[in-house]
Amino acid sequence: MQNFSSSPKEMLLSFWRNRDLIKALIKREVLGRYRGSVMGILWSLFNPILMLTVYTFVFSVVFKAHWGGGGESKAEFALILFAGLIVFNLFSECANRAPELILSNANYVKKVVFPLEILPLVILGSALFHCAISIGVWLVAYIALVGIPHITILLLPLIFIPLTLFILGLTWGLSSLGVYLRDVSQFIGIVTTVLMFLSPVFYPATALPDEYRHLLFLNPLTPTVELTRDVLFWGNTPNFMMLAIYLLAALGIAWLGFAWFQNTRKGFADVL
Repeated sequence: MQNFSSSPKEMLLSFWRNRDLIKALIKREVLGRYRGSVMGILWSLFNPILMLTVYTFVFSVVFKAHWGGGGESKAEFALILFAGLIVFNLFSECANRAPELILSNANYVKKVVFPLEILPLVILGSALFHCAISIGVWLVAYIALVGIPHITILLLPLIFIPLTLFILGLTWGLSSLGVYLRDVSQFIGIVTTVLMFLSPVFYPATALPDEYRHLLFLNPLTPTVELTRDVLFWGNTPNFMMLAIYLLAALGIAWLGFAWFQNTRKGFADVL
């Protein structure tokens, strides 16, 4: 039986060796999602706008929620809310698709030469494309409603690096686990819904009492949500110590997920 390397070096080399294939599959993934629809790829622009409108109406009009001291307008509330949703949607798109990833690509499992480990990179690349569209929508709205964005927006890629590594490790782990345990996809759907409300997406972290606030940061999405709002809306320099700790943890999770995937993939063909 073929053995697959699970070293950190192999994790990087696999990406480099298959970079052209990854690009081609991401392009096919993005275009294939909208194939046959009237609006086509414009749905990737329409979806975040619609979602932003609905959530803003519910929270700022129906519930009359305010973010901080209550001085922000509905437009500002929408921008703050949307910044958190961008982070959560990137995570949820990959997490919800991960358990079915290998099952939906069973034809690749029988092909010995196909690098299965790149499939999580493909759905992450597709999710990052839609994330970039959402960020573009946010920027246009900010310029139209508030004015020139803060210079700190240039630091946004630094904040997303740990998040993408964390998501990649999680996707490797869940995609492998989903082959052996078909209930994983149902469980993850529940978990992502719970995480949405346990993340500071619809409320600021300061809304929690001091004795419970540290528990919020046990949620892996909390640092990215908070740092994203800092650089996008508030114009604050991110907490680089928090970012460094998160990066080290994300690197560890990425490697553990890759190692689990590589050590369990030899049984995929038998199960499928």
